[in-house]
Parts: sequence; C-alpha cells; structure tokens
Amino acid sequence: MMDRRKFLASAGLGLMAAAAPISIDAATRKARRARTAAKTAGGSKKLKLTFFPYELKLRHAFNLARFSRTTTPDVQVKLEYDGYVGYGEASMPPYLGETVESVTTFLNSLDLGQFTDPFRIEDILTYVDQKAPNNRAAKASVDIALHDLLGKIMGQPWYKIWGLDPGKAPVTSFTIGIDTEEVVRQKVEEARPFKLIKVKMGLDNDQETVEIIREMMPDIPICVDCNQGWKDKEHALEMCHWLKERNCLFVEQPFDKQWIDETAWLRERSPLPIIADEAFQRLPDIVRFKGVYDGINIKLMKSTGLHEAYKMVTLARALDMKVMIGCMTETSCAVTAAANLSPLVDFADLDGNLLIANDRFNGMTVENGKITLHDIPGLGITPIPGK
Repeated sequence: MMDRRKFLASAGLGLMAAAAPISIDAATRKARRARTAAKTAGGSKKLKLTFFPYELKLRHAFNLARFSRTTTPDVQVKLEYDGYVGYGEASMPPYLGETVESVTTFLNSLDLGQFTDPFRIEDILTYVDQKAPNNRAAKASVDIALHDLLGKIMGQPWYKIWGLDPGKAPVTSFTIGIDTEEVVRQKVEEARPFKLIKVKMGLDNDQETVEIIREMMPDIPICVDCNQGWKDKEHALEMCHWLKERNCLFVEQPFDKQWIDETAWLRERSPLPIIADEAFQRLPDIVRFKGVYDGINIKLMKSTGLHEAYKMVTLARALDMKVMIGCMTETSCAVTAAANLSPLVDFADLDGNLLIANDRFNGMTVENGKITLHDIPGLGITPIPGK
C-alpha cells in the first residue's frame, strides 16, 4: 500500500476529494497509464516553448456595437518537458490591443529553459508576468500550456486537481450577434440545442432582435451583452425593465468602461444584475468594482490565464459578487481550459470554439446545453489530426 505523500505525487492533488471511490493502487495505475499515453518519446528536462500564428475563421461575421469582423488573429503555443506536451493559445480580438507581432515578440523574449521543474508554477508565471506589462493574451497562452502540461504529467484533468465536481458545470450560452433579421433567425435555429442565449446589443434594433428570439423560442432564458454600446442611463434603465419582462437573466457591460458613476447609478435601480466585462481585466479590479457591478466576466485572455482566474473566482465569492466565465473567439484549447473552472461559477459563455470553422482541438462538449468535461489529463483536449 502506497503512503499518502507518494500517492499525491503520482495521482495529483485533489484526486482523493474529486474522484470516484477507488483503491489507491487502482488510482495510481490509472494515473500512470494516463501519463504514459500523454508522453512522447524522448524529451528534455527543461521547458521548451514553441509557437506559430493561426488565423481563426468565423462561421458568421461577428457584429458588435462598435465593430465587425470575420476573422480573429491567434497564436498557437506548445510547451514541452520530458516528452510531455502542453498546448495553449493567445486569441486577440481588437479591444485587447494585442497583435500577432506583439504576442510573438513577447513569447520570443521568454527564457523558459531556465526552469527545470515545471511544478514551480508560481515562479514560472511570476517570471512571465513581470517580463513586460500588459500582454495579457500572450501571458495566458503560456499559462494555459503550462496547466495542460502539468495535468498530463500528473495524469489528471484540472477540474479534478482543483477538487471540482464536473456535474456542477452550468449551461453555456450561445451568442447571437447584431445582424439582419434573416441572419438572426438563422442563428436562433443554430441555437436550438442550447438552454441560454446571449444577445449582443448596443444599436437601434436591440428590441427587434429580442422579439425575433421570443417569437421563435418563447421560453428560453436570455442574457444581454451591450459591449459598452448604451449611451444614455435612462434608456438603459428602461431597457433593463423591458428585458426583465422577457426572461432576461442579466445585462453585461451596458456603458463605456470609463462610466463608473453611470454604471453604479444603473446598478442601484436595475431589476437585473449588471456584469462587468471590458471594464474588468485583472485581479485588483474586483475590489475596485464592488458596488459598481453585481458581478464579473472572467476571460482567460484578460486575466493572463487559469492561475489568476482561479484567484479571481475566490475573491469575487468572498465579496458576494456573481461570477461568469467567458471566452473570446478561441479554439477548443482555451475554451476547454476555461471550462475546467466552470463548476465554480454562476454563468458560462463558452461558445467561442463553436463560432469558428477551423478548430484545431477536440475538447469539452455541450450536451443538452450543458458544459460537459471529460476525464482526459491536462486541460482535456486532444489535437485534431492534420490541423
């Protein structure tokens, strides 16, 4: 019989609390098989980082209150150690202020080969974070790849390492952007397998879009993301009351992120929770927005990855704020990484991989509208052959 210290080293922290009740020997054998399957031949006992640009192609034009796009720049990342491979990515929608050039320049500046122990996660990610300010998506790509790598070495998925119950993962919303009536109707048809719809707002046809959804799907709950599009607080309050009557759960980022006083005014009067997105970036923002917003939308590309995102959930809960886990337009790599945190949150918007036509990974799935995590070591992703 293996002692507790050896068991934790081989099976991964959190396994005893999260896994089904099986014997220690059986758990150890399972972890060893998973680690062997994840490991390739050879490999150095130093971290090796490689990456390449990858343009994400959207299935539909992505129309928001302030811009429209049909592609999203992305950088795909691979982190290797002792024959194990972890995958990550940096997705760069325009408002983040990052580019393929800035991400690749930042990643080229890193010397991860100085680390011979990948489990020094605090040291490694502190080094990455302090290398240069900002560059949040670039930093997230390393964080995501490191988590995937460590989970594979331990032979466990991250939701188990964190001790989370995958059965508590919420439903995920499906996003319907600002568009013509014909395209909105097409997107509503695509959304029928889902149990929650996110509606992009911020232009003159906000009510029209909701009415189309209500005509086609009368009972499905909706949530609203204005992407800073509303310009008048009295109109915003009227819309919140109107949306409440149409089974809306919350309103996300109604005003410009600089409109702190206006947002606090709306929050005090709104019948719906007000959630921060663009205004909220990293851990210190949470305390600053207590009393301004009811909750936060955590996205790995904003938070520099899973390590800080987990801390964000803990702090937001301590401040009695609602928590949403979201994503950018991303492959299943980053979306599945975020999904590992989903059993901790109130709301999830993890459909970014479903909005692209050239995914590179298989990962978490949506079954009956619900996020479904699989028992695969690391993030829970597998590369699609030929991608």
